[in-house]
Amino acid sequence: MTSLPKASVLDTVAFLMEVFIPTAAKGPLLRRRGMEALAGRLNLDQRAVRRMQKLDRKYPEGPLLLRLPVRNQALVLRPGHLHAVLTQSPDPFSPASSEKRGALAHFEPRNVLVSTGTERTARRALQEQALDAFSPVHRFAGTLLPVIHDEAENMLRAAAAKGILDWDLFNAIWQRAVRRIVFGESAREDTFLTQMLTRLRRDANWSALKPLRKSVRQDFLRRVEERIGTAAPGSLASVMRGRQEQDTTAPRDQVPQWLFALETSGMAAFRALALLSTHGNAALLAREEIASDTTGGRHLPFLRAAVLESVRLWPTTPMILRQATRDVTWDTGIMPAKCGVMIFVPYFHRDSRRLPGADRFDPALWLRDTDQEDWGVVPFSAGPVSCPGRQLTLLLTSALLSRLLKDTSFTLQDGPRLSPERPLPAELDHFSLRFKPAPRAGT
Repeated sequence: MTSLPKASVLDTVAFLMEVFIPTAAKGPLLRRRGMEALAGRLNLDQRAVRRMQKLDRKYPEGPLLLRLPVRNQALVLRPGHLHAVLTQSPDPFSPASSEKRGALAHFEPRNVLVSTGTERTARRALQEQALDAFSPVHRFAGTLLPVIHDEAENMLRAAAAKGILDWDLFNAIWQRAVRRIVFGESAREDTFLTQMLTRLRRDANWSALKPLRKSVRQDFLRRVEERIGTAAPGSLASVMRGRQEQDTTAPRDQVPQWLFALETSGMAAFRALALLSTHGNAALLAREEIASDTTGGRHLPFLRAAVLESVRLWPTTPMILRQATRDVTWDTGIMPAKCGVMIFVPYFHRDSRRLPGADRFDPALWLRDTDQEDWGVVPFSAGPVSCPGRQLTLLLTSALLSRLLKDTSFTLQDGPRLSPERPLPAELDHFSLRFKPAPRAGT
């Protein structure tokens, strides 16, 4: 058989200029504030989605090989092909792509995401155990949710004193909650640990193009290891206690991913707050759910759906990468071994040709008895390599929103205009969002 369909040189250049480069420039591991603002002003994500739609119309056979001089890269254009790649991960579509290995080498070189074979199997099992991947309510909820409630109250007090809730204030307190969730109370004020990870993630944005700061990485991982050793019962890292670093599971290299991923969960919650503060009917449904909750924040389906919509509308991981471990046969040709595979998530989430109301805030999408993946909607990826922290993320962020909205109204003061009367923008710069908090009438 022949190889897969190939894009023309001009179409390859158009993809690189309008999709890949703008996405990479915003920062895959650590968002760049300036590029997020520029992307919003220039509607770069909307242009990227339109470019993908043009490629889909021109090359309906797919997946599409790009004409690149150095390495084979294939672009996924159809939901069916997306499902095939994700359901057949990690073999023959490994998540340990060359780009990802180069990036994660900066702060977690033995993480499950860049592992293969028996090591990956062991590390994935440990991740699923620690994160309680298959349970909507984590077994440590009795310890974790009080942390969220406590820091939500601190956030409300700080916002009231400042007169505004912006990203800097939100993120500082959210990061404090993350450290407590991962390690326990003793890590609450360990901002140096967060700063070290931020520095390494900034380098990781450049993947293998940036030299490794091996001494900084070693200091960071040593600090993580020490924190694991003193992790409080009921914290996520307590599951790692007693495991040696020589263990196949490489425990200390699994933990940084939680610190990193939970920060992006905060981004999703902050954007969900923006949606709820500008969509009155949804806010009313959210407050009805909050008022009737008798589970202490454990079961909040509407607020979970609001967070899922936030991630659908503005994916925190816009590009899913895979790499073929061997030659793969498709109906239209052969994908060669070591070929990279790129899935541009915003294209599938905002493709109005396949998803009705793609540019609207519709939490009901996640409450209906339908399979969102039929449209290629994968906010936490899908298949055997899907995010094991999905349920934990939804538990924590919905509980946070519940506490923030219970007795307080938030008015969006700055940032893109969000309204149920018009399509939502393809890009939402979370750095620009500023809310005015006020006690809700009758509370």
